[in-house]
Formats: sequence, C-alpha cells, structure tokens
Amino acid sequence: MTESAPSGRPLPGDGNDHLDESLASVREALTGLRYGAVQLTVHEGRVVQIDVTEKRRLKPN
Repeated sequence: MTESAPSGRPLPGDGNDHLDESLASVREALTGLRYGAVQLTVHEGRVVQIDVTEKRRLKPN
C-alpha cells in the first residue's frame, strides 16, 4: 500500500511515471487540434481515458 497525504491523494513523487505518461498523452491530443475539446476521465486520481472531439467548420457555398 502506498502512503498518502491526509487528503487521500498519493504523496508527491509517487506515481510520477503515470503522471508523465498522462501529460505526454494530453500534449499529443492537443497537437494539431485547432478547434475542439479534450476531455479527461479520471478514476481514483489517475487518468484512464482521453477523449478528443475535433470541430471542423465548412465554408459556406
């Protein structure tokens, strides 16, 4: 069992590999996105899913 702060969150330094991986994934999702949204799903303090919605505007005829 890992130690945790009074808030129940892991202490700094715990799980940094997951945090680095999550941040890299978010950065990748944002790369090239001009209009849209990036939504993170978090379970028990860990990013478990990243949804990217891209909007494309069409020029009127």
